[in-house]
Amino acid sequence: MLNSKEDLTLEQAQTLLEDFAKRWLAHDGLWFQAIEQARGIEEAVERDVEAWRRFTVLEAKRVMAFLGLAENGGLDALERALRFRLYAFLNEQESFRPDDHTLIFHMKDCRVQSARKRKNLPDHPCKPVGEVEYSLFASTIDPRIKTTCIACPPDPHPEEFYCGWKFTLSED
Repeated sequence: MLNSKEDLTLEQAQTLLEDFAKRWLAHDGLWFQAIEQARGIEEAVERDVEAWRRFTVLEAKRVMAFLGLAENGGLDALERALRFRLYAFLNEQESFRPDDHTLIFHMKDCRVQSARKRKNLPDHPCKPVGEVEYSLFASTIDPRIKTTCIACPPDPHPEEFYCGWKFTLSED
């Protein structure tokens, strides 16, 4: 029996980290569903947007502190930080740099959307949340970064990814 975090092997710690992320995501989903059942999808999305407006800034600051990222670290800092978000341990994501001022990010496999697909449900309409979440996460990392949605449900999206975001570093 484990008595403390010091008793964990590296493998156990990694498994626990993934489990923590799953628990967080389950809570997020159950919270959303409770609001949706009580007040409808529109209000659930509105409340979700407001929760993410606060959480994503908190998450970005904590990731920056954990990684020792300097303020105004540009796209390099953002690309690194995106790999340490809670759901990065659950979802398959990729990023690439078509040029020095642009970072493209794709959520190739999203745990929430994949579960809905398995149940023959339509994609969860997460674009309003995503627009707030990704733009504030990026601008917390570096205020010069502007965020553009490439595609996010309920928008049609290619089979290769569920949502895509373009981050552009402004030198202004």
